[in-house]
Amino acid sequence: MENKIMAELAEIKKLTLLASKGDVLTIDDVSLLTGISKSTLYKMTCKKLLPHYKPNSKLLFFNRKEIEEWAQQNRVMSQQEAERNAEQFCLTSKK
Repeated sequence: MENKIMAELAEIKKLTLLASKGDVLTIDDVSLLTGISKSTLYKMTCKKLLPHYKPNSKLLFFNRKEIEEWAQQNRVMSQQEAERNAEQFCLTSKK
């Protein structure tokens, strides 16, 4: 029981530190923020699928806002939104 509480406290500490960080994130931060493993993030940066910075050709840095925007791309409409759009299209389209 004590180990579980300590593990949960450690997780809360990590998340609190992440929330208090500025705009520049490390790969560990991005992994924690997105839930994507570090190895997948490295592959994505190698393929240039994820916006990142390499100021000294070694360390990777990320901009929090860019990562959040990246995570919110390619939005999928809900069924209700799609039905509402289809209904609106049918009502406004000319025959």
